[in-house]
Amino acid sequence: MSRYQDAGLFAVLAVAWGAGFSAIEVGLETIPPILFAGFRFDVGAVVTIVALGALGRLDRPTTRADAQAILVAAALLVFANVFFLFFGQLYTSGSIASVVYSLNPVLTVGFAALLLSGGGLAPRDAVGVALGLIGVVLIARPSPTVVAEPPAGAPRSLDGAFALLGPDGLGAALVFCAVIAVAAGSVLLRRIDAPMASLPTTGWAMAVGAVMLHAASLALGEPVTLPSGTWTWVAVGYVGVVASSIGYGAYFTLMRRRGPFTANLVSYAVPVVASITGWALLDERLPPLAVAGFVCILAGFLVLNRTVVAEELRALRA
Repeated sequence: MSRYQDAGLFAVLAVAWGAGFSAIEVGLETIPPILFAGFRFDVGAVVTIVALGALGRLDRPTTRADAQAILVAAALLVFANVFFLFFGQLYTSGSIASVVYSLNPVLTVGFAALLLSGGGLAPRDAVGVALGLIGVVLIARPSPTVVAEPPAGAPRSLDGAFALLGPDGLGAALVFCAVIAVAAGSVLLRRIDAPMASLPTTGWAMAVGAVMLHAASLALGEPVTLPSGTWTWVAVGYVGVVASSIGYGAYFTLMRRRGPFTANLVSYAVPVVASITGWALLDERLPPLAVAGFVCILAGFLVLNRTVVAEELRALRA
């Protein structure tokens, strides 16, 4: 695959995941969050596994590293990621959630320093991570004066946090937990370096993650209901086929080819797509502090990746 093909995968992933934030909001209006997440990966796993089987490319795990990669991807990139993301989007908009999600490359550098190099963060890199965290604080902006009621379907155990942080603050905090899961999972997958191809790993991880999500939904006491209404089915179909089967396939392929840092750069394109679709479909607006938070997160990324960015700029001028 050439650099241009990788760029095409990057663009597909940005659109698939960016518009997915709006689709999640639509589905959450009628489906409990973790059950909705389970439906998402039911569809994604079936589409991916059936398609690969039809093409004769459905590899099965044959080594310990293959099994480890599937379990890590299922537990962190599928289960933990969407568990916190879907709960987070109960409280805040998809546009704000996507901006918090853009912290992913910043945290990926931190986890890589701990899990891959083992040497810890250099002082300047620590500044980059700190800038990213400041960006999330600006987005969350705790507001103890909020008196609105928690959204329908929200767990009562989070009522205290809702009263303290407000809807956007609690939503941002939950999405931040999803970012931690994705950053840690992507680096761990790089460390495992399983021989199985990316797309079969994606399919099996989505299948295992779907089982985890349905088990969690039952444990939380969510009502077992099927999607109802045309737009709800559209939302489930979109996040299952486009955001999951196509999106995760592109993500795992990019991560295997270019590493977690390059693959997670999509986090800076996703908020743009999410903001456009949120504005066009749901009449959402990004508040100024969310924009300021995104600028801080981007600045943190540039500090962390200053050498790579400088090399790319020199290559463009050549």
